[in-house]
Amino acid sequence: MNPYKIKISQLRAFVKVAERGNFGTAAIELGMSQSSVSHAIATLEEELGVILLSRSRRGANLTSVGERIFVHAKAVLAPLADIVAEANQARGLQGGSVRIVAFRSIATHVLPKVLVRFQSYFPNIKVTLQEYEEPADIEQALRQGKADIGFVQSPACKDLNTFELLRDEYVVLLPPGAPWENKQLTWQELASYPLILSTTKGCSKLFRPYLQRSEVPLKIAYEIREDSTILSMVSQGLGAAILPRLAAEPIPKGIKMCFLPVPLQRVVEVATLQNANHPPAVFAFLDVLKQASDFDWQVAG
Repeated sequence: MNPYKIKISQLRAFVKVAERGNFGTAAIELGMSQSSVSHAIATLEEELGVILLSRSRRGANLTSVGERIFVHAKAVLAPLADIVAEANQARGLQGGSVRIVAFRSIATHVLPKVLVRFQSYFPNIKVTLQEYEEPADIEQALRQGKADIGFVQSPACKDLNTFELLRDEYVVLLPPGAPWENKQLTWQELASYPLILSTTKGCSKLFRPYLQRSEVPLKIAYEIREDSTILSMVSQGLGAAILPRLAAEPIPKGIKMCFLPVPLQRVVEVATLQNANHPPAVFAFLDVLKQASDFDWQVAG
């Protein structure tokens, strides 16, 4: 067995589950998905060739060998925390602030996971979050110096530095009693419903040209600004809605989700103002965001 194959992330997951006695609680505190935590510990057990935790409905408990290895794992992680603290102090990360602007679905489904992880690394940095409805308002807040980091939809303006965070698929939400669920609709099937569309510029700019590709005429019955209102109208059987998947969540009981005749996605990017003099705290938050592969952006559905 090669000890250098053991990853710090595996030890962190193991120690946190052992301390909390629960995979779900440990995952939340680590800013990871529960499946990622389970995979990390399973991989560690496979590498060591021993069972570290006994799993049951009541939670997770250390085995006898797990208790002994737990002591060593904590001893390994302790000096690492000291290393990070020294580095943070040198980089000026013992304080400061990060101002974030985002639209609702990102603030709801993405940022909480990021914030948990960021605060575990930098507990003394203050993070503020403000929601905007329109991408143009987010970009303007960055230009006016009201925010350091914004979440925008591609393509963003040229005066912003951006990198892609995720791709969010548009879905069709059908009223209760609809004959389809979790299937890709045809244009004819989509045309059989009055459509309820979002009036936000971010959505309409992307999917209105898309709807012109329909092989049959589509009836736009309602144009609504608030996602919650759109979902309520679908629940009452007033029509079918087209929304980004993250904006649709959580999908109310009874509403059925289907997929568009031709797939359509919005690209969500992280943006900062070019040539801005950002403090170290902002770059630290961007570093956490760039670890996006460690997060599970997908919502259950």
